[in-house]
Amino acid sequence: MPFHHTRLPNGLTIIGETSPSARSVALGYFVRTGSRDETPEEAGVSHFLEHMMFKGTPRRTAEQVNLDFDRIGSSPNAYTSEENTVYYAAGLPEYLPQMLDILSDILRPSLRDDDFDTEKKVILEEIKMYDDQPGSVAGENARRIYYGGHPLGNSVLGTLGSVGALTRDQMHAYFTRRYAANNIILSVAGNYDWDQMVAQAAAACSGWNTAEVGRTHRTECNGVGGLHVLTRPKVQQEYVLFLAGGPPADSKMRYAADTMALAVGDDTGSHLYWALIDPGLADSADCSFYENDGSGVVYASFTSELEHAERNMEIVRKVLANVQKNGLTAEELKLAKSKITSRWVRGSERPMGRMNAIASMWAYTGEYRDVDTELANYDAVTLDDVRAYLDKYPVDRLTTVAFGPGAKVAGVEGQVV
Repeated sequence: MPFHHTRLPNGLTIIGETSPSARSVALGYFVRTGSRDETPEEAGVSHFLEHMMFKGTPRRTAEQVNLDFDRIGSSPNAYTSEENTVYYAAGLPEYLPQMLDILSDILRPSLRDDDFDTEKKVILEEIKMYDDQPGSVAGENARRIYYGGHPLGNSVLGTLGSVGALTRDQMHAYFTRRYAANNIILSVAGNYDWDQMVAQAAAACSGWNTAEVGRTHRTECNGVGGLHVLTRPKVQQEYVLFLAGGPPADSKMRYAADTMALAVGDDTGSHLYWALIDPGLADSADCSFYENDGSGVVYASFTSELEHAERNMEIVRKVLANVQKNGLTAEELKLAKSKITSRWVRGSERPMGRMNAIASMWAYTGEYRDVDTELANYDAVTLDDVRAYLDKYPVDRLTTVAFGPGAKVAGVEGQVV
């Protein structure tokens, strides 16, 4: 699958893999902006703005946006994270020009006052609904506590107060500042003609503005430490999360971190599975590595009845302490690498998977790695690599957050939230 890349005079980066044997094509605009790039007064604006992109442009009404995608059998979508806002679509190769035209159009929205006021109500309701999902609330609070004042701890949704006070002019200023062409990557994968696609993208996007954009606080964060208990009496189970520092997205240690996390907390055949799930001590348990710009983090977690929470916390701590001391066995490393490479291959068989993968690589490292190269990077992980990773980022140096009905957990009084 040949790789191509170019950069328009205004700074828009275009990357792509071409695969003539593919039966579809996927494309997406990756805007390098998210909740970590917001000021406290703007909290939630990235996610709010994602919604506004689909509310109409100078060329299309919101209804026309949906109808135009529907006519070509393509279902667009978007998401906002701490670091990126992404707009994407997939469809048949013959409809790539239409998909590219619509996606490019919506990235220059009208941002009308009436639409802003209407959608604000939708966002406020979403925040309220989100607050009724214990797992999500636990995760967001764990991240906020772990990162302390670091921007990676910012809420993607924002708060009722911040979103409620946000003005259309604030959103427009943020859009102009962060949605500059030189802060955006267009990624395409599948069956298409590269030169034709670039010519169309240049015609659609060459008028986009350029701005001075960057990202502050790209320093590593190792958490605040300690046990933090958050109490919500109506929640039925206790959600406990353990967070430890990890390598940033552009570090080669990310492969060892990813492999270790899977060995510790995969949903089958892992340390936490055998320690908590198989004996029926917890309803769920996992461990994952999340890479970020400048700082990574490892999450281990479980959910269980409150009466079992303290015992399970000690089990998880012992599992992590054992891994920190002894690392992985050769068999555990082999099994973890086999699972990771299998998932990589399966995910890469679809243009959508490759479109996302190459954009993420480019955004964080400025590099392209084909599937074989990425598989080789995982296959090359050794027990010594895992040891070196654990020595630099101890997996037992924890910030622990318990969220649920417990008014007091492991001797720590809870704060009602």
